[in-house]
Amino acid sequence: MALRRKSALALSVALLVPLSSCTTMQETYEENPKAVLGAALGTAAGAGIAAAAGGGAGWIVGGALMGGLLGGAIGNRLDARDKRLATEAAQQAFEQNRAGQAAVWSNPDSGNSGSVTPTRTYQLANGQYCREYKQTVVVGGERQQAYGTACRQADGSWRVQS
Repeated sequence: MALRRKSALALSVALLVPLSSCTTMQETYEENPKAVLGAALGTAAGAGIAAAAGGGAGWIVGGALMGGLLGGAIGNRLDARDKRLATEAAQQAFEQNRAGQAAVWSNPDSGNSGSVTPTRTYQLANGQYCREYKQTVVVGGERQQAYGTACRQADGSWRVQS
């Protein structure tokens, strides 16, 4: 249990680096259309692998940094249509899909694809709705996965929290 909390804390800290300038799902992809998604997914994957292997906080942060660098490089291969399709899938998943139901996207021109699957929905004490999710992106045959949380804002948009 302590390892799980330590891993979650290290992963949260590591995810703050690539997501620190994000305000909404749309802006996340628009600010850096190719690398942000890859960096976020790589960061989560690197930290997750290190945590699963039983690494300490240093190994988890190191894995997150290496994963973020690799993921950013892969993300650079996403084109404008890829990012639009990914954003639309995320918005659909958060707004309409039940837990466990994936919103998928695929770009036949680039061969890239992905999915966003809500895993849990809950309401905060202030009445704000949030959804935990799993996101998968396949670029050049290489699959990356990340997990996070998005919360509905007052204007109806969804903001990625972690």
